[in-house]
Order: sequence, then structure tokens, then C-alpha cells
Amino acid sequence: MVTTAYEPEYQDPFTEPGRFFETATRALHAEDDRYLNEKELGENWYSSDGYASRMISYLENRTEEERQQPFFAYLPFSAPHWPLQAPKEVCDKYKGLYSDGPEALRQKRLERLKAMGLVSRDAVAHPVVTTGNEVKNWESLDAETQAASARAMEVYAGMVDRMDWNIGRVIEHLRKSGELDNTFVMFMSDNGAEGASYEASPLVGDSIMAHVNKYYNNSLDNIGRGNSFVWYGPLWAQAATAPSRLYKMFSTEGGCRVPLVVKPHSGINNQRGNADGGVITDAFCTVMDIVPTVLELAGLKHPGTEYNGRKIASLRGHSWKSYLESASGWSRKSPIHDADHVAGFEIAGSGALRRGNWKITFVPAPKGPQRWELFNIEADPGETNDLSKEEPEMFKEMLALWEEYRKEVGVVGLAGEYPRAVQGAQKTTIKDEMEDPYAWIKYIGRPEVTPKELVGIVPSA
Repeated sequence: MVTTAYEPEYQDPFTEPGRFFETATRALHAEDDRYLNEKELGENWYSSDGYASRMISYLENRTEEERQQPFFAYLPFSAPHWPLQAPKEVCDKYKGLYSDGPEALRQKRLERLKAMGLVSRDAVAHPVVTTGNEVKNWESLDAETQAASARAMEVYAGMVDRMDWNIGRVIEHLRKSGELDNTFVMFMSDNGAEGASYEASPLVGDSIMAHVNKYYNNSLDNIGRGNSFVWYGPLWAQAATAPSRLYKMFSTEGGCRVPLVVKPHSGINNQRGNADGGVITDAFCTVMDIVPTVLELAGLKHPGTEYNGRKIASLRGHSWKSYLESASGWSRKSPIHDADHVAGFEIAGSGALRRGNWKITFVPAPKGPQRWELFNIEADPGETNDLSKEEPEMFKEMLALWEEYRKEVGVVGLAGEYPRAVQGAQKTTIKDEMEDPYAWIKYIGRPEVTPKELVGIVPSA
């Protein structure tokens, strides 16, 4: 099993572990408004096992009165986020599976997706994108580095395997308690594959790797154990997201398009799925649809723009209830939303807006052109053919919708929309990317939304 809560004993606690590790890596497990210590978690505690066990205990310990009432259960896993760690016996199931490298895996998965009908046979995959100091291809790596990289993927597979097993434990509990048929279940990922390549970061990469090498054991046989610290990088990420473009932290399909599995409860009047084991749909939907769906299934109404005397945001999504109830009569291309439904999203300087099959995408440099592009996502799921010049009127309409969306929700800004801070002109001189929001966070720019600790570093817009 994975050793509980490994934390190095730093030689210089005044300067170590450094800002990246202080802000991004510590696992904090909380319950009842307090953090749990190592003794409370127990020896050989592993998060996916622990979370599922706690969920089952919540379900088991309901009173008879509570069992007569609807329940809402949310089970988020930290797996398979880096650092990649999983029980050795699970990782060993995938030994040797990734030895041919990410490009070979990418091609195998693409063919499998097409054979299963999950991706169109004529879908054009977006080319793999690497920049700067990132590894460009598998063949450029020496045998030792290839072995370590493949081992990281074996551990990643082990993390997913263990998560899947734990989800099965919860489902089996509901089955044994007689509640599964009447339980609406959703499973999804929160984003596309993680493509971070911190070792290639131009300003903090060296310090990150120096810290990892100093305090963690990333020898081949120890990768995946509790005192190791690895990630798998952009080549493996793009093997996972193909045919889509890029990965997490981008508003491209590779960053935002994820699988969603839904098991309706017995109250949904749908015979089709019961007959043939389920149906597949390509219909566009977003996480913004989940709250309206849950509220309608529970027979509740959203309070609107005010709740308990304070203003709240109105809902932007739509319930899936009627769509699921009519599943026996729809085709794979039947839409959830009408053709004029607009959905916008943005993250870390990248943005996108979708209406029907049309989508505009903004990808910052160096991963993209740092300008708006137009795609027909149904015909071009890989976002390979920019139609902004061929469809100027549609492009203009979509840009206008983005401006409406930007004003409505208060989009902070896209990459390049604000001038970069000038080094030396701030109260605190920028030394690395963690101190430069334009390099690290990428989207700070308006003084009214600037975090207090960045005042004086970020120029006013």
C-alpha cells in the first residue's frame, strides 16, 4: 500500500520546500471542519480507498428516518492527479503495457475509439503539441528515462484501476441495500488529461526538480510509492485526449471534453437503455447542467437570484430530465440544448464559446496562435481546421456572443490582453513564475480582482 502522508524533513524549513510545493502539493484531508492527522487516517491509508469507505459508512449509518428521505452523495477522488501513487499490486497489472511510448499508445487508442464507434472513422486528430524544453518525441529519450516514463503511466493506470474498484464498492453497497435502482448516478472527470511538464518550466523547473531529487525517491522500482513524486507529461496526456486538441488548462476539446456516464434512476421513463445495455450520445452538455438536473429530479426549484437575503448567481444550464425520459426516441445526434444555446468557458488565459456545433477557441502562445479560431466541432472534433476566414459572418456572430458572455460573468482576461509586468518596476522584484501572474496564472489584469498579495506587481488596466 501507499505510505500515509509522506512529508520530507526539510533541511532548511525557512526556505524549503519553496512556493510551488507549499501551494500545490500538500494533501489535506478534512472532516467536520478540521484536518485529520496521520493517526486518524491510519497506517497504509490510501485516499481512493479511504474516500469510498467513508462514503459507504455515511450510507450505512443513516437512521431509519433518514433512509426514508432522498440523499445526495458526492464522491470526488484525488486520483489520478499527480503525484502518481498507487498500491504496487495494482500497478503491476499494467507492467510493460506502455513500453512502446505515448505515440504508439495514441494510435492504438484512436483505432480502438473508432472501432467502438466512439469517434467517427473520418475524424482527424489534432497533431501533438510540444514547446520549449518539453520532450518532443519518445525516441529522443534514453532507455532509462523511457523506462521511468512508462512506469509512471503504469502507476497512473493503477490509480484509475483502484478508483474504479472503489466506485464498484459503493455501487455494490447500493445494490445490496436495495437502493441502486432508485438512485441516479453520474460519473465524470473534472477536466482533460494532465499535461503539465514542470521540469521544463523555464524559471522554476530547475528548482522543482532539485527539490524532488533531494527529498523523494524516484528510482525505477520506487515510482508510485508514497515517497516518490512523478507526473507523466504532455506526450502521454495527448495520447489520452486524442483526437482532441491539447489537455487540461486549455479550453480546447482536449482540456474540457470528458466522458460522462449516467445511470438513470427507476423513475426515468426510458426503456431503451434497459434493453440493450445503454446508449451513446454525442450531445453537448456541461457541468452547468448538473444542478438543474438534480433539482428537477428532487422536485425542487432554484430560488432565482436571491437566497436567505443574499444575492446568488442564476443557473446557466438546463435539466437533462426530459432528455433522458425521451431517450428511447432519440438518435445519437439528438441535442440536449437547442441550437441557440450559448455556453462559454475560460481558464488561465484560454477561452472558448460554443453555440450548436460552432465553437470559437482562444489558445495562448506558445501552445496556440493566441487569437480566436472558429471550428465546426461536429465535423472537426480535433479542432484542426480554422474556419474564421471561410465563415466570416459566423465568426463575427460568435465573437459578439463572447463579448456578451464576458460582460455577463466578468471574464478577467485572455492571454495578451493586458501588458506584462515590467521586471524591477514592482514593489517586489519578480524572481520566478510563481511571482509573475502573467507567466504562472496568466489571467490577472483588473485591479478590482487582483489578489492582495499581487498588488504592486500587476499593473492596473
